[in-house]
Amino acid sequence: MMSGHLPVTILREPDLVMSVRQMLTALVVSVLVCGASSLAQAQSAPSKASKGAAKPTSSKPEVAKPEAKPAAAVAGNAEPTLIGQFGTWGAYTATPNGKKVCFALAKPSSSKTNPPNRPRDPAYAFVSTRPAEKVTNEVSVMIGYALKPGSESTLEVGGAAYAMYTQGDGLWIKNAAEEERMVDAMRKAADVTVKGVSAKGTETTDTFSLKGLSQALDRLAQDCKR
Repeated sequence: MMSGHLPVTILREPDLVMSVRQMLTALVVSVLVCGASSLAQAQSAPSKASKGAAKPTSSKPEVAKPEAKPAAAVAGNAEPTLIGQFGTWGAYTATPNGKKVCFALAKPSSSKTNPPNRPRDPAYAFVSTRPAEKVTNEVSVMIGYALKPGSESTLEVGGAAYAMYTQGDGLWIKNAAEEERMVDAMRKAADVTVKGVSAKGTETTDTFSLKGLSQALDRLAQDCKR
């Protein structure tokens, strides 16, 4: 069990955190730009999800297009493959730079800012597995804006709140020893709420439906064996 969490702690080093963030960014860009249209169809099918996702003015896929070329280079030109859609969560595999990555991806069902209606890029929640690094079910969030340097965000699920380490526009659990418990709670809960503060002081609250996450993780466990 420790081996699954130790690399998560190592990934708190800034260079490695940025590397993982860039890789996930690249994979998201590939999902949005390289024709994984089934994600958009599945995410827009529930009226609640499409209504929530449409609120941010910058939530259109075109936002990511300028990053497509450099992001693809970061990911080693790996294009993710959708292996299953489970509720609001898509299950994907990719092989950036020859190393297999499996991840479940979802957009928020609702997003709020305080002050209201502040512009931001789309937010995404990931649960990723990277066998080469012995990382299993690592939770991360791309929040869609530059977080306040040195700030902590929170992820609330199943009646508990978990402190999240922040770097750029990414969030990871601060105490890696709690991650397995957090993922177990996410499997059972209806939704998860992520709160953050931008570099400009804007407070955000994103709620992600967890419908289908457990099934997506089970599918990834089968497809991402070493």
